[in-house]
Amino acid sequence: MTNSTWQTREATIVMADIRGFTAMSESHTPQVVMETLNRYLSRMSEVAVANGGTIDKFMGDAVMLHFGLPAPAQDDARRAVTCAVQMQVAMDELNLENHQLGLPALYMGVGINTGNVIAGTLGSKLHSEDTVIGNAVNVAARIESFSLRGQVLISESTYQQCGDFVQVEGPMEVLMKGKSDPVILREVLAIPELGLAVPRQEIRKSPRVEVRIPFVYQTVEGKVVTTSEHKGVVHDISYDGLLAEVDSMVMQHDDILVRMDLSLVGSDMQELYAKVRSIREGNGQRMAGIEFTTVKDDIERDLRRFVQLLLQGAQQK
Repeated sequence: MTNSTWQTREATIVMADIRGFTAMSESHTPQVVMETLNRYLSRMSEVAVANGGTIDKFMGDAVMLHFGLPAPAQDDARRAVTCAVQMQVAMDELNLENHQLGLPALYMGVGINTGNVIAGTLGSKLHSEDTVIGNAVNVAARIESFSLRGQVLISESTYQQCGDFVQVEGPMEVLMKGKSDPVILREVLAIPELGLAVPRQEIRKSPRVEVRIPFVYQTVEGKVVTTSEHKGVVHDISYDGLLAEVDSMVMQHDDILVRMDLSLVGSDMQELYAKVRSIREGNGQRMAGIEFTTVKDDIERDLRRFVQLLLQGAQQK
C-alpha cells in the first residue's frame, strides 16, 4: 500500500451500538447471543444498503457506516439520517420478532457526524480492508457514546446539511475528549416528509455511567445539615442523580448533602443537595436512588463534564 491509495473526502459517518450488550451476553447462552446478534447485524445491513450506505465494519455489537464514498452526493447527510431513523424503527420490529422467538430484546444508540475523512485500504498482504479514518470518524464515535436507547444524535455539521428535512430537539452542548470547546449535538425526533418518527426508548434526558466512587453524605433536617457524616459508594451517576450504596441511617424521602471528589475535572463537590427517591435491599447491599435537587451552576457544569468524560471512556471498553 502506498500513500497514493489514500484520499481525503467529505463523508457522513453513522455509528450504531447496542446498549447493555455485555450484560445481555453474560445472562444468555453463546448460541442465543450469536443468533440475536446476527439477526441484528443482518437487519441493520439491509437498512444501510437500502439507503445507499456503505458498511465500513462490524465491531462486535457496533456498526459503522459511511455515506458519500466513493462518489459524494448532495443528499449524503439526509440519507444517513434517514438510515439511522429507519434502523431504530427496524429495531422495534426486530424486538417483536425476538420476543416471539424467545430471544432477548436489543436497544441501540446512534451517533452521526459529517466531515473530512481519509479513505483507503488499511492493512497488509495478510489482511486488509477498505475503510475511513480521521477526526470526523472519532467524533461520530464520541457522539454515539452519548446516545440513549432508541436515540439518534447528530453533529452540527450534519444538521446544517439536513436543513428542514429533520425535526430535532436541542441544541445540547457536550464536552468531548480531545476538544477544548463544547460540541453541539441535536437529537433527531422525526423526518416529517417521510412520515418517520424515532421510537425513543428512554425518557431520561441524561446518560448515566457505571462507576465506583466513594462519597460522603449528611442528612438535612429542615434547613439544617446534621453533623454526622456517613460514607457510601456511588454505583452509577448521571446529570440528575446517583445510584449509591448507603447505610441503614438513610431512609426514602430523606434530604441529604452529598460531597464527592471529581478530580477528573478538577472539582471537589461540597454543596450538592439531593433527595433519596427510593431504597432497595438485596445481595447484602442497601441501594438508594438519589436525585439532585439544588445544584450550583459551577457544580452542575463540572458534574456534566465528569459524566461525559467517564461515558466516553466506558464506551471504548
